[in-house]
Amino acid sequence: MTTTQENAVYRFLENTVTPFTVDDIVAHIRKLGFQRPGSLILEINALLTNQKIAFNLDMRKWISRRGYFESACFVIKPTKLELLNGILIPGHRCIPFANPLLFPHDYVFYWKGKPIDSLNIEGSPDEFYPYYSLFGEEYAPQYIARDNPENESAFSSDFYEDPLQVSLKVTDMRSIYRESLFVPGDYFIVKTRDWKKGLFDLTRLSGSAWTQQDLQAWLVAAEIGFERAFETIGAGDSTEEQIAFAYWYGRERMRTIPAYSLEEFIYEKTARIETVSYGIETRFWYAGKEIPDQVEIENKEMPDRDLIEDVLYRNNIPISRFVVQSYMRDAFFRRDSDMLRLIERIVPASVGMCEHDREIFTLYLMEMYHELVQIYSLFLDYKMGPVRQRIGELHTAVIDLTARLRKNELDASRLPKHTFIILSQIQEHAASSLEDLDTDELLSDADLTLIDNSLESMLETYEDMKNLIDEYIDSFRRGNLALVRSKKNIVDYAQVLQLSIGGTEIWRRLQIPMHYQLRDLHASIQKCFNWNNTYPYRFITPSHKEAIFNPKLTIEEINTQKIGELSYEYGNRWTVQIILFSRIEAENEHTPQCTAGSGAPPPDHIDGPVQFRRLVAALHTGTVEERQAALRDLGSGFNTEQFDIELCNHNLRGQL
Repeated sequence: MTTTQENAVYRFLENTVTPFTVDDIVAHIRKLGFQRPGSLILEINALLTNQKIAFNLDMRKWISRRGYFESACFVIKPTKLELLNGILIPGHRCIPFANPLLFPHDYVFYWKGKPIDSLNIEGSPDEFYPYYSLFGEEYAPQYIARDNPENESAFSSDFYEDPLQVSLKVTDMRSIYRESLFVPGDYFIVKTRDWKKGLFDLTRLSGSAWTQQDLQAWLVAAEIGFERAFETIGAGDSTEEQIAFAYWYGRERMRTIPAYSLEEFIYEKTARIETVSYGIETRFWYAGKEIPDQVEIENKEMPDRDLIEDVLYRNNIPISRFVVQSYMRDAFFRRDSDMLRLIERIVPASVGMCEHDREIFTLYLMEMYHELVQIYSLFLDYKMGPVRQRIGELHTAVIDLTARLRKNELDASRLPKHTFIILSQIQEHAASSLEDLDTDELLSDADLTLIDNSLESMLETYEDMKNLIDEYIDSFRRGNLALVRSKKNIVDYAQVLQLSIGGTEIWRRLQIPMHYQLRDLHASIQKCFNWNNTYPYRFITPSHKEAIFNPKLTIEEINTQKIGELSYEYGNRWTVQIILFSRIEAENEHTPQCTAGSGAPPPDHIDGPVQFRRLVAALHTGTVEERQAALRDLGSGFNTEQFDIELCNHNLRGQL
């Protein structure tokens, strides 16, 4: 499928509201005159399936997102800040009932058939972030920055610090709140007037108008919808995609009222769904669980690959020809005409491309060189060139590191958390930026600054990840060397473990004697997190939940089974993920030791990670009464950032 044909598919989808077949799209493409030999039907099916841009009704019929969400109803519950200031901040409230290509400041709301005016308000970014968090907390600053050029400049001035103040375009609700006698707890019923343009009708509803039974029915449908989305698309490409599929699997009940607002459901009502870390991003997932790691960099399916893209794809380099062209522009900018060096930058030697593929790729680059050299201008590239060069070097480094990890025969489960997910995300972001820089038009300073800031974040994350991987590889090699030592030099060893409380950012790094049994590890976990041994426990493998380990099994026996990860389930409230790193020489063969960690552990009587997060949020942003109530549950003086390694080791010594 050509780029022109693919664009025609997207235009068809954004203008179609009734169910359709793939034959309908083929007819649309041919009607526009975009003829091409090949199987369009197969390519379009692959595009719809892999890119998840429509919903499959049955074996033949599909429905577009516009067709599924237009005219559907959802709910917005204004906050106290909005009511006090007479405004409505669209933010993430309209996911997935509006075109995802639109920004929230593009939306227009109607009251009694007339569009509502907008106005600008000012405040600190922290005040506004909660209204964009469902896009992913990491994207909230970007949405606010894109609201207006002044915000872009403010965020770009210092990569490491938020600006003191930003402005937002919001909906002016002052007269509507007065006219409708709106009070805290009331809702707006929102109906999508035009999905493509982001137009919505508002109707006020009293907060007491719906019964708890009706709201509970919606909550059940929403939980089922999200969990089925997790089963089918997993982490997806974005939180927006997860939400869209949750509504799809939640069926008609999720698209009708009575209903909770989506943010109210996620942050206040459900105990089964929460936001979790996913590499350098966030996603929704089962409460208290972590999204499983990948075993290698994600090689995303490209349904319409051309010959060169296919060559690169089968060599685990999932990039488009536009990325290749960007590398070629970088060679021009470097004034480097050596084709071998260019190939090495795109396909590092560690990838091990076969001679046949290498020959095809070389011929393609030579043809591209003669085509692009005619139109390339070093004068026009003086601003974009340095940025492209740095991004290309990062992309090459990620591909090289991933290929070396794949060949090193390392136990992927023992690598740092989400290693390949993070590398995939960096690779994908870098490739996207290279595509943006494959242009003969000079990008604006604002666009280049945004790309450059994004690059700084990617570089920082890559360096952190590379240091952790290097540390693990060194540890892995030391462990292997230790195994071949002479029996005359027998030493005692300890197992290095990392414990992470599911659904939180709290973790501990432990050294555990090899003769310890799992019941001893249970005691160490209790001491480490200052828990009270109140609930039953069990150890299982995350991938085979039917495999329950005998508590008398030793760490040595676990190690010999080449098990790299365990889950410790403590009652029905808490799950601790346990990653087994390498063995090290033990300073004390009888005593467990904590060597690192982060975050204050939640008291074990708290009803799981979702409730813990709500209590922590109340500590930071709640009213005086809410903070006092949170401290009653968490303990007076509770500090989320506090980690006392000396106290932790004192508790562990008391285990003996």
